Amino acid sequence: MKYSLIICFALLSLSGCSTSSTGRNQVALYSDSELSKMGITSFEQMKQEIPISTDKVTNDFVLCVADAITENVPESLFSGEWEVVVFDSAQVNAFALPGGKIGVYTGILNVTENQDQLAAIMGHEVGHVLERHSNERLSASQLSNVGLAVATIALGASDIDNQGLWVAGLGIGVQYGVIMPYSRSHESEADIVGQDLMARSGFSPDASIQLWKNMSKLSSAESPEFMSTHPSNATRIKQLTEHLAVSQPYYLSKKSANTLPKCVKPSVIPKPKS
Repeated sequence: MKYSLIICFALLSLSGCSTSSTGRNQVALYSDSELSKMGITSFEQMKQEIPISTDKVTNDFVLCVADAITENVPESLFSGEWEVVVFDSAQVNAFALPGGKIGVYTGILNVTENQDQLAAIMGHEVGHVLERHSNERLSASQLSNVGLAVATIALGASDIDNQGLWVAGLGIGVQYGVIMPYSRSHESEADIVGQDLMARSGFSPDASIQLWKNMSKLSSAESPEFMSTHPSNATRIKQLTEHLAVSQPYYLSKKSANTLPKCVKPSVIPKPKS
């Protein structure tokens, strides 16, 4: 049992050959082409299942911000034209997928007050793609499943009482000890990478701080951070505030060159039809 548990956690702590832009070790078991296919397939399915907004003003606003953001994505990651869809849904959400896909729910537009705050959301979501977080999450899930299977087999061959409780406890340990902190590191990294990306695209990076202040108003009672897949709003605000010294010069350079985007948010966001 002891050696099986060692194997389990060794699998979960493996470091890949690559590193993220922030210097974090990465485990990636899938190729970029595999992830792109998954992203495209998922996006097509969502377009079939979720109503799509036909409001021209809303679409023009979202596309204006998206075009400015994606223009600064390295071609080595995706060289084609990004597909951007505005979903007619009250969900306060947005996402980006490998394969050049961006989805924005109209619900998030009621939280983002201007182009800069929407750019903060998009920068964050594209940041996940830039850092290949979906690859890491899929890889971590696969490795954790292998490790748990090994440990379960070992426990089944032992004489320990209450084996089911041990297995359940091990699952909880993996969830709170590995998977959740791993996701929090992704979210924090996407916040920082996204703030840089929005600033390079001509959007004021301090809008990312105000965005999370807006988001915190929607969360009346946050779960303890160690039980969440996301950092607390207070943690995110602190990290983004500290990183302004890095991202702000990118924005000021675009501002001095008079090349800032001019995306006009609709005065009224149509309510979802469904």
